[in-house]
Amino acid sequence: MSKARTALVTGSTSGIGLAIARAFAAEGMDLMLNGLGEPDVIETMRAGLEAEFGVRVRYHGADMRDGAAIAEMVQATAGTLGPVDVLVNNAGIQFVSPVEDFPVDKWNDILAINLSAAFHATRAVVPSMKARRFGRIINTASAHALVASPYKSAYVAAKHGIAGFTKSVALELATHGITVNSICPGYVWTPLVEKQIPDTMKARGLTAEQVKRDVMLAAQPTKEFVTVEQVAALAVFLCSPAAANITGSNIAMDGGWTAQ
Repeated sequence: MSKARTALVTGSTSGIGLAIARAFAAEGMDLMLNGLGEPDVIETMRAGLEAEFGVRVRYHGADMRDGAAIAEMVQATAGTLGPVDVLVNNAGIQFVSPVEDFPVDKWNDILAINLSAAFHATRAVVPSMKARRFGRIINTASAHALVASPYKSAYVAAKHGIAGFTKSVALELATHGITVNSICPGYVWTPLVEKQIPDTMKARGLTAEQVKRDVMLAAQPTKEFVTVEQVAALAVFLCSPAAANITGSNIAMDGGWTAQ
C-alpha cells in the first residue's frame, strides 16, 4: 500500500475473515473488525492485532441481519479510523436441509447475512469511495456461487446472488476508481471444519483421512483444502495497484472444483 488505508472486514473474528484482517494489518491497514464471539476473546484479539502490527484496530458488533446497524458500523468506522477504503463482505452462515423441510427462519437469516448484508455495507461505503476516487470491495463468495450442491438451497441462492451483485456493482463503479470482486473458495480448512470431522467419522464409520478425502474434498480435484492464508493473500492482491483493472470478477480458488 502506498498509504495507510482503512479496512472494514465483516465476520472477521474467526476463520477466513480473521485471516484477511491479519493480512491487511500486516500491510499497514487500520481495521474495523466485526463478528461473533465472547467479548473478552474479541478484545484480546483486537489488542493483539494492534500490538503485533502497529495499526489501529477497532471492533463493532453490528448484527449483519440489520441494515441500519450495518450502516451505523460504516459510520463508526469513518468516525474512529477514517473513511472505508477497503470493504470485505465476508460474514456468512450455513444450514443444510431438504428444501421442503428448510426452516423459513434459517432461509431468511442466510439470505440476510450472506447476501443482503453485502448490499447494505456496499451501499453505505460507496459515496465516500466515489468522492475520493478509490475503493476496493471484496465479497467472500464460494464455489457455490458458481455451481450447486443439494440440500444447500439458501446458501447456493445467496452465493449466486453475490456473484451477480459483484458484477453489477463493478459495472456501476468502473469509472470511479473502485473495483468490486468476489473470491470463490472451495472447501477451506478452518477450525469450524476441523470440528466436523469426529462427528462425520462416527456417523459414516470412516477414518479422519477418509472424511477429508472422500467427503469434504470429494469435489476438489487437488484433494487439498484451500487455506485461509491463501484466501487472505488473494484479498491483499486485489487491493494492490497491480489489480486495478480486475473488477467484476468471481475468482475461483477451489482446487479445480468448478473446472469440472
